This record gives sequence, structure tokens and C-alpha cells, in this order.
Amino acid sequence: MAFELGGSGGASSRLLAPGEAPPFQLHNPGAASPVVLIGDHAGRAVPAALGDLGLPAAEMERHIAWDIGVAALGARLADELGACFIAQRFSRLVIDCNRDPERPDAICETSDGAKVPGNVGLTPTERRRRIDEVFSPYHARIAKELDARAAAGAATLLVALHSFTPVMAGSARPWRYGVLHLGQSPACDAVLASLRARFGAGLVGDNEPYRMDGTDFTIPHQAVARGLDYVELEVRQDLIADDHGVAEVAAVLGEVLREVS
Repeated sequence: MAFELGGSGGASSRLLAPGEAPPFQLHNPGAASPVVLIGDHAGRAVPAALGDLGLPAAEMERHIAWDIGVAALGARLADELGACFIAQRFSRLVIDCNRDPERPDAICETSDGAKVPGNVGLTPTERRRRIDEVFSPYHARIAKELDARAAAGAATLLVALHSFTPVMAGSARPWRYGVLHLGQSPACDAVLASLRARFGAGLVGDNEPYRMDGTDFTIPHQAVARGLDYVELEVRQDLIADDHGVAEVAAVLGEVLREVS
């Protein structure tokens, strides 16, 4: 098993201080599996220069700050498949790496009822630093992995891992898994069919609990633009809230992804 931290360099004027842990984590770089796993919202760290974003610690434990369970799931699944996993280390509240960084909601001022004081009234320079030092290095590392595989003639299936809260705005979400896609995707169709065969259609959502649309950035820019097939998977957070759940879900998804890749 290989585990590596990715860097962004740094001078005193930058958001990330010299010696501060960098924005992405890389698990099993260059692995042979056709599956490449990514976690846009895997982490919940905040650069030291931003303090706590004005939020109490309890808010940083909620789904507004990260995709709960995805970091552990991605690492476990990467080892199950012999695959690379690239994970964003910083919280989605610093900048959402699955949004076009020029969108106003890429750095949200409010999330699920919680105001984020550290995101209010940012200057263009402050926004640019988050883009340049958090968003861009993460996406550049994904691109580097995919480009290297293309140069080597390796088949690639890009799998974006996300998790969703079981209750949102007072409404329960019954699905165990969701498969998100733009139009037709053979891999998404196959994963959807495989998961529904195991759990039933009512527990596996087709573009549920979210619909992939123009707000999504990573899959359109990293997979679709390269002509790669992909799967965007949503896992209900209570299923991967502990090591036992992570192991169970990784075993299921490992079987499914081996079938389709």
C-alpha cells in the first residue's frame, strides 16, 4: 500500500503556510486497476489561516463540512480493488471541489441552515487563493493520473465517491445508494442494475438523492471531456459511519465495480 500527500508549494503570501499539510491525499498512486476513485468532499480540514471559519466544532462534524465516511470508504475500496484514490483533504466549506470555482456557491455563505461567517464578504483575492491552492491542485492531480493512464494506453473508469445525509430538511431519504449520471453511461447503467439486483429498486436511486446537472464539475470535466466512462456513487452516511459499515459497503462496491470495469 502506498500513501502520499500532494503539495502546492508556498510563500508567506499564500493561503497555505509553509509546512502545512497540502490539499489532496493520494492513496495507491499509479495502481493497475482500471478504476480510479476520487473524493471531492472526503476531508473536513480547514487551512490554519482561515481558523474555524467562524463555526463551532459541532458544525464541522456535520454533512455540511464533508462527505462523512468517504475518506475511509475510498481507502478501503482502493485496497480492495488495487486502485488509486485521490481525496480532497479540505472541507467543502473552504471551497466545493465539485463546483465550477467561478460559481458563487462554490464557496457557500450558508449551508443547510448554518451560516459560515468565514465565507461572508470575501474579496476576489481571497476567493482566488482558495481556488489556486485548494481547488486547482486537487483537480490537477486527478488530471495527472488520468493523463498518465491515457499515455500508457490503460483503460480507465472514473468513480466519484460521495455520501448523503439520511435526513435532509426534515425529509427522510430511503435509498442506501444513489447512482448519478448525465444522460447515458454504460457503467452507471450496469452499476445501477447490479445494486438494484442486490437491494431492490426502492433502495437504489437513479439520479437520487441528487440529480447530476450543470452544477456538477468533476465528472463532466475529468471524465466526460476525456471520453471516459464514469460512475458517481452516493452512499447513505449511516451505512459508513464506522469501520464495520465501511468494510461491508466496500465489499459490496468492490464486487460491483469488478463486474463493470
